[in-house]
Amino acid sequence: MVQKDFITFNWPYMTGKELYYIAEAHFNGRLAGDGPFTQRCQKWFEETTGALKTLLTHSCTAALELSALLLDLKPGDEIIMPSFTFVSSANAFALRRAVPVFVDIREDTLNIDEDLIEAAISPRTRAIVPVHYAGVACEMDRIMQIAGRHRLKVIEDAAHGVMATYKERPLGTIGHLGAFSFHETKNIISGEGGALLVNSPEFIEMAEIFREKGTDRSRFYRGEVDKYTWQSIGSSFLPGELIAAFLWAQLEEAGRITDTRLETWSRYHELLEPLESAGYLRRPIVPAGCRHNAHMYYILLSPEIDRDGLLSEMNKRGVNSVFHYVPLHSSPAGMRYGRASGALPVTDSTSARLVRLPLWFGLTYEQQLRVVEVLEDLIKEDLDLKVHRTQGALLKR
Repeated sequence: MVQKDFITFNWPYMTGKELYYIAEAHFNGRLAGDGPFTQRCQKWFEETTGALKTLLTHSCTAALELSALLLDLKPGDEIIMPSFTFVSSANAFALRRAVPVFVDIREDTLNIDEDLIEAAISPRTRAIVPVHYAGVACEMDRIMQIAGRHRLKVIEDAAHGVMATYKERPLGTIGHLGAFSFHETKNIISGEGGALLVNSPEFIEMAEIFREKGTDRSRFYRGEVDKYTWQSIGSSFLPGELIAAFLWAQLEEAGRITDTRLETWSRYHELLEPLESAGYLRRPIVPAGCRHNAHMYYILLSPEIDRDGLLSEMNKRGVNSVFHYVPLHSSPAGMRYGRASGALPVTDSTSARLVRLPLWFGLTYEQQLRVVEVLEDLIKEDLDLKVHRTQGALLKR
């Protein structure tokens, strides 16, 4: 049983209109995919981001799998990506029998290190998958230049990146394809859900066909053909209309949700400055030109602090903080289906030191103060214990 004053890591925010729009979809008798709410959401993304085409999917994983289909991958083709990411970034391509090639991340943003990408390119390389960690943009200008020189495609894994920008360009719209997530842990949610952003005209027609079970159903509904038929391989990637109705309620409030989360993020950043100055931890770094969306607030603990022990104690004291990714390059499936491009020391170090703090719409200043106080107390207790152990060992000599 959760204690009364327990501060959970995440709490899904509801705008208040979700059930109203779901009821509207139900009343209209439109429950399957590509109904009015789906069209409304897709148009919102196209108008807001400038993407040529937006297609809602039942998850960000599905959007990435659509991207893999669009690349027409052959067994043994290689896809360059960071190891510090969610399994879907690699799974989507491994399913097509392509080989994920894992590259280390930058120390500042925890995004793929663009300086290491070219060394990972081989004659089999087909694409680069930058992952915008915590809604902070990768160095997309460099990545697009590298891709252009080597005739590679770029698929932005922008699962964290809705409403974030790179040099005023929305994340997900800079590469040839982009993928969003609306999972309940994200900023803008539909429980489960995602979207594929198509930014290159060459992919639009086949993206619609693959998404609609390999048929030209979308062209039929636009009146471009008199019947729809099986045209290609494909699958069912559409979300139901109830999911889209829920999402529409969120999109109407997307600006307010983002602004409120940014305020919460900024409070953490201010409260944690003394602990960073004391050398206990490092706060997130957001480079100039990147407007993040406050998807998460993480810290990197000093290496001598026991991260796992600290997390266990934080939860015991009513603060639900968590770690993040286990590096893909050292996972059983990562070693079976992919390969690492050189050593990945930053990835390994980051994975062992990172702590994500509670952050959700409605988290109060008082709750944040408590999070930081518990964190500070445990850090100092951990370091004091290590000092006492060291002193004891020296006295025994």
